[in-house]
Amino acid sequence: MTTFEALVERARALAAGGERAVLGITGAPGSGKTTLAEELVRALGSDAVAHVPMDGFHLADVELDRLGLRDRKGAPETFDALGYASLLRRIQEDEDDVVYAPGFERTLEQPIAGAIPVPRTARLVVTEGNYLLLVEPRWAKVRPLLTEVWYADLDRDERLRRLIERHIRFGKDETAAIDWATGTDERNATLIRATRDRADVIVPAELLCGIGTPPRRRSSGS
Repeated sequence: MTTFEALVERARALAAGGERAVLGITGAPGSGKTTLAEELVRALGSDAVAHVPMDGFHLADVELDRLGLRDRKGAPETFDALGYASLLRRIQEDEDDVVYAPGFERTLEQPIAGAIPVPRTARLVVTEGNYLLLVEPRWAKVRPLLTEVWYADLDRDERLRRLIERHIRFGKDETAAIDWATGTDERNATLIRATRDRADVIVPAELLCGIGTPPRRRSSGS
């Protein structure tokens, strides 16, 4: 089985030549993408590594309301996919002293502009999100901008348990949490599972379960 230490060394090697590399981590909602990304960054432990989640490219609720998509928040069409690709392109071009990425404030359920600095010293940038390998036109520009993509392959029962727990923790009652996890989240998971074979590395459930529980600052779609 792949070990966490082996993943750390593989990530380190991506930028070993001094060129900037961007590592993508994808997987279905609740699969532990953010936890894995944060643990990798922590293990690599230097200012040569930055973490840029895709969640900052959620469309704001006011725009989702205008589009009639509020009840599908977290689906592919509820993100600014082209804006995300543009940010990745700036990061890959490696021309600016600092690139600012948006974050996502879970207590507000809203994106926050300019929340994450990516300094020129960051040779490895770890980004994670649901749709890094999606081939539909809005997302197809993302994959060529990523050096590698790893797929977090957590089993469905554990994902659902984590998702329901997370939704309850951030304010949904139990019925609403179950409905969202088995409805909107699961429809998105079906799309994401279809991209699994395009990943460079499959991170197995055993490893994902061993590196901690999902962090508290998470979006409904991650």
